[in-house]
Amino acid sequence: MKCKLCLMIMVLTLIACTTVPLTGRKQLSIIPQSEMLAMSFQQYDSFLDENKISADKNNDAMVKRAGTRIQKAVESYFAQQGMSDHLQGYQWEFNLVESNEVNAWCMPGGKVVVYSGILPIAKDEAGLAVVMGHEIAHAIAEHGNERMSQQLLQQAGGAALSVALKDKPEQTQALWMTVYGVGT
Repeated sequence: MKCKLCLMIMVLTLIACTTVPLTGRKQLSIIPQSEMLAMSFQQYDSFLDENKISADKNNDAMVKRAGTRIQKAVESYFAQQGMSDHLQGYQWEFNLVESNEVNAWCMPGGKVVVYSGILPIAKDEAGLAVVMGHEIAHAIAEHGNERMSQQLLQQAGGAALSVALKDKPEQTQALWMTVYGVGT
């Protein structure tokens, strides 16, 4: 039973390895893109429901302008490379929220939030575009899927270790689970 579980985890890991089309980098990708998009759209809507959209029309327009320019550049580049299907399901959206936090992020599917606290650091539209471009690049490279896949694999590894150690003394189990936790 233990060997079958370990073998199954290894096979699933190998099957789930994908190559990022843009960079050629290998990554773990267990979750289907359609599921990632659905989860991110739901989380994005929840975030916007719970946070105040900026009433500053000038800064909001700047965020939308910079975001739309990046979106067009990304879509154009992917079309030129014959990779438009990689952006299938993207529903680009750019919002500025009122917060002193210095942050911005892009969820899978092109849902972008910029916190007003980052604007003094970005200084102008070009600086803002750098920040937004960086965050959008994470989404395009599917780093969110990779992170979630790694966490799922770590959880599976922890569960497999628990099964493998179930007949061992409690101290042995605790020691191995601690070692596993430190290593992950």
